[in-house]
Amino acid sequence: MKLDKEEQDILESYERGKMKLLTPTRQEIQRVKAMARKTFRKDRRVTIRLYDHDLKGIQKKAMERGIPYKTLISSMIHQYVEGDLVEQRNG
Repeated sequence: MKLDKEEQDILESYERGKMKLLTPTRQEIQRVKAMARKTFRKDRRVTIRLYDHDLKGIQKKAMERGIPYKTLISSMIHQYVEGDLVEQRNG
């Protein structure tokens, strides 16, 4: 994993003993757990139409990765929305 400059500085400071990790409080743990539940809760259902060829391709890729094809579709949409999956422009 490649670290940016800030992350590298933090890691080096920790390794030199200039930083110490604190144990989170019970309240902090509960707050983080609540945020995680809200983040990963899928609470909307949508119906889409796909070309048969596209669906078969998605199902094949999902099978290669050992995950359900609907999970792969959801992951691709999430990555696109977050900016981690971008359109390839020709020309």
